[in-house]
Amino acid sequence: MTTLTHLECGLCGRVFDLSEPHLLCPCGGPLLARYDLERARRSWSREWVRNGPSTMWRYAPVLPVRRPGAVVSLGEGMTPLVRAARLGERLGAADLWIKDEGANPTGSVKARAMACAVSMALEQGVRKVGAASMGNAGAALAACAASAGVQAHLFLPRSAPPHVQLQCRACGGRVRLAEGGLAECRRALEEDREAEGRRDLTPLREPYGLEGAKTLGYELAEQFNWEPPEAILLPVGEGMNLIGVWKAFQELEALGWIAGRCPRLVAVRVEGCSAVAAELAVPRPLAEALSSKAIASSGGMVATAGEAELLETGLETARLEGVLPCPEGAACVAALRRLLAEGALDPGRRIVLCNPASGWKRWELYAARLGREPSGEADKLGGLITPR
Repeated sequence: MTTLTHLECGLCGRVFDLSEPHLLCPCGGPLLARYDLERARRSWSREWVRNGPSTMWRYAPVLPVRRPGAVVSLGEGMTPLVRAARLGERLGAADLWIKDEGANPTGSVKARAMACAVSMALEQGVRKVGAASMGNAGAALAACAASAGVQAHLFLPRSAPPHVQLQCRACGGRVRLAEGGLAECRRALEEDREAEGRRDLTPLREPYGLEGAKTLGYELAEQFNWEPPEAILLPVGEGMNLIGVWKAFQELEALGWIAGRCPRLVAVRVEGCSAVAAELAVPRPLAEALSSKAIASSGGMVATAGEAELLETGLETARLEGVLPCPEGAACVAALRRLLAEGALDPGRRIVLCNPASGWKRWELYAARLGREPSGEADKLGGLITPR
């Protein structure tokens, strides 16, 4: 299935063979999977992809799993690419598209990363996995682990939305709640007494989740018939999706499958980020240097959105396009509005906004913004998931 050859540190370049599992490089850098792309080019084609499964596993030769029986899939990938003409007219963008990752299993882009990470853990004989997460990665891991028959331990902040905790528990995940944010969740995972034999699948702390994340880039290229857009706006927390898309376009260029350069990658952050855009609240991202390299080498930039404008922007998007983005996805819309007003992006070129999760995952925020208090169902839900 795969043309995987070795792992390489994204910071210092040190090479690791595949004879034993690896997490981070001793220098602290994340490891990147490398492939024999010349062999893939000779034995694989864009026509072959078109006849592949309608999931991210259609790109199997550049994914790390060797045994087909180890593949864990809930149908992740091949998410809608929505032509956003009415929103584009409002913003002044002539060729605007929304890549709606909320259509993935468990409702977020994290399904891609966790499907690949759990598949590799299963192939390597691991029976217990864990992760520190602000929410979506934990829910995706719990679902993939359940499908694989692997035990999942999820370390979430106590402030994680009730529906996320319910997703994790419903899939059999063992949920531990930590006071604070992601840093405290990581500390709790590292100090946990049940850690023996458990693989840490926290995003970017092991090499294979990134490979699932990069399929977002392959998919965009395929959906645009291998003609890359001018720019892609992605909300950035730990940076996995940004780095994954960059890696995908590097590989596509080496395969000779795309014409032109990598799209300009725009990393979107939220000013004063708090619980509204929880997935972006990641202190000192592990792969900050790689994210910066991806932005610089693609001719991209960092853009910001104000937290106060996220919910109204999300509702505006829903009213115009029928897609309710999560607050992080709404941040991309707000950031694009600024960039176009400043002349930082060409309004006549093709632009893609990435919505990383369904807005229905944060329904209570939108309900409050619409002037309606969330129903009593939220309280009932909370009673089902009393913290252990």
